[in-house]
Amino acid sequence: MGASQMSFEVRSCEVLYYGPHRAIAGRMTGVVRVKIHEQFMGTETDYSLDLKVRAETGSKPSAEVKSALLAHAARQLNKIKERHAKPAGTQSIRLPIAAE
Repeated sequence: MGASQMSFEVRSCEVLYYGPHRAIAGRMTGVVRVKIHEQFMGTETDYSLDLKVRAETGSKPSAEVKSALLAHAARQLNKIKERHAKPAGTQSIRLPIAAE
């Protein structure tokens, strides 16, 4: 791997906790902890991300709720990986329009 390349690998995911949303009926919210291994410019780093997740599950069994919350975490991670994989300078950054 070259000095300018980077690697981003998800090592594990686990649902830390979840419960019903306080105001929206049928919505479950929770936190998923993701362990990540990253290589960047010759440096290897392991770290954890705690992602806030939600799912519209209604009253489903615990396994289905956890699966839906993990799916939401996977969508968030795919967005992060997509941004991570783009070469520098090719990201579309939205800048605020200057007031004139």
